Amino acid sequence: MGLTKESQTAMEASPESITIRISQTAVVVVDMQNDFCSKGGLFDRAGINISAIQKAVEPTRKVLFAARQAGVTIVYLKMGFRADLSDLGDTDSANRKRHLRFGVGQPCIAPDGRHGRFLIRDTWNTDVIEELRPQPEDVVLYKHRFSGFYQTELDHILRSLGIKNLIFTGCTTSVCVDSTIRDAMFRDYRCVLLADCVGEPIGNELPRSNHEASVLTIQTVLGWVSDSERFESALRAFLRTDPNRERYVAQT
Repeated sequence: MGLTKESQTAMEASPESITIRISQTAVVVVDMQNDFCSKGGLFDRAGINISAIQKAVEPTRKVLFAARQAGVTIVYLKMGFRADLSDLGDTDSANRKRHLRFGVGQPCIAPDGRHGRFLIRDTWNTDVIEELRPQPEDVVLYKHRFSGFYQTELDHILRSLGIKNLIFTGCTTSVCVDSTIRDAMFRDYRCVLLADCVGEPIGNELPRSNHEASVLTIQTVLGWVSDSERFESALRAFLRTDPNRERYVAQT
């Protein structure tokens, strides 16, 4: 006997606890790819401090381990443009101008010696980092705007799987994660941000960072905020009722 569609668990969160059905839940990993997370990637070469993003890697890895053991769907979103930049936007659009100014499409040499191009599909640059590598059963989608819902199949895939609850990890908190959460909330998904599984370089030097501002906005009007420990705890509580619970081994 395995997990049932009725299986559910309660998770501590702000502003209040939330109960989720396991079969209706997906963990979303936003843009945890080499250009944003790795030495030699776009952010790093632009002089952006990626330490906050890198700090989110280990708790995210543990979340993915626990989620897979519980049978939770995993969805990866990757920011990546076509080689001809035809999906970058109109010539005078902010999306095209800002990305080109940032170096998108420019050639580079990856740390492993491969030739790449910043934020171009199917290169080292847009590969998910090794620590969080997708598994064959996971959903992996490219996006070409900050939101994972814009001109992608994300909404169709989630609805076809019966998903209603989205557990968010990734980078950056105030841009691609926040944008995707807003679009998800507009579509009536219930969104939970795991605050220690997201990272944001913007505003780190300020008294209150963009990360903190987004966390406040999300827990106030867009959804719920929790963390990796409370999510894993909810999954462990659920798995204690699973006859096959021996397959779950806590990751340390």
